[in-house]
Amino acid sequence: MNKIKIHIRNNHWKEGFLPCDLEGEKHSTITKEEFEKGLSEHPEIKDKIEYLVDWDDDNYLSSMKDADILLGWQFPTENIKTIAPKLKWIHVSSAGVNHLSPFDWMKEGLVLTNSSGVHAKKAGEFGLMSILMLQNQMTKIVTNQKNKEFVTLLSKPIDGFKVVVVGTGSLGGSMIKHISKLGAEVIGVNRRGRAVEGCSKVITFDKIDDVLPVADFLYLAVPETEETKGLINKVRLDSLKSSCGIVNIGRQSVLDYEALRIKLEKNELAGAILDVFSHEPIPKNSNLWDTPNLIITPHISSDSQGNYIEMVLKIFFKNLKLFIENKELINQIDRNLGY
Repeated sequence: MNKIKIHIRNNHWKEGFLPCDLEGEKHSTITKEEFEKGLSEHPEIKDKIEYLVDWDDDNYLSSMKDADILLGWQFPTENIKTIAPKLKWIHVSSAGVNHLSPFDWMKEGLVLTNSSGVHAKKAGEFGLMSILMLQNQMTKIVTNQKNKEFVTLLSKPIDGFKVVVVGTGSLGGSMIKHISKLGAEVIGVNRRGRAVEGCSKVITFDKIDDVLPVADFLYLAVPETEETKGLINKVRLDSLKSSCGIVNIGRQSVLDYEALRIKLEKNELAGAILDVFSHEPIPKNSNLWDTPNLIITPHISSDSQGNYIEMVLKIFFKNLKLFIENKELINQIDRNLGY
């Protein structure tokens, strides 16, 4: 019986791409040791596979011509049908897959899965922290510190405040569980209006204009899709209360950053915490750096230090067993929806 061939592609860091620094590279690298550690928990499949741990394009072309499975994050999609004629399944070592869209490069029958779920616990804690920071006026306090201004800024407990959460999947859903326990009223927004634990009500994207004016906090945790691009534009930002705070851990394309920056400059919003950017790291000449009442975090909202790849591989090996048994894989991406 022929062994299943797996190509593991790691990426060296370079500006403008993920990973965007050496620390990020270390955090996202699938080493032979990590893979063997994960494989040791599944001795029944050890003799059924062979694998190559590779970097960028070092052995990509020669290895992919016989590969059944590709495991990695960033890879060239052009001509992949020709380069990898035997390829049956790609597992992406992140939850987001918008960097691979549009998905017209995928041949019929090719399965694409992601690592959705590995970010949930950390994202939930980061989200809770962010909302509470906004509630306690920390964005303003940080701005005052930069200006050497010692100003008393008081706040109330979060109980009773309205939090509109756009995107109630594993990232948004995890935060909702935390913040709802503190008495906040959570309004969820998702594609189907599906009920979510911790939400007082859930609406669909097309009804979002009904709830934005009452939001005390707007929390964005959606992937980039055709439906979410430009979702929170200038008009919708203008519909928010001046006391509203915003957090974005989804994708920059969902929120108009320039319109947000101008509103923060004019003190027309309470504050914002942004964790995701189209270009990472942010250019040193970006106007965002000097925007008042804005806290920038370097895409760290949902990555857990030290065991991220371990969690990714748990999902991968679970799926690998299903793949060997010719069963349906979990975390499949719908190429039409983009997630």
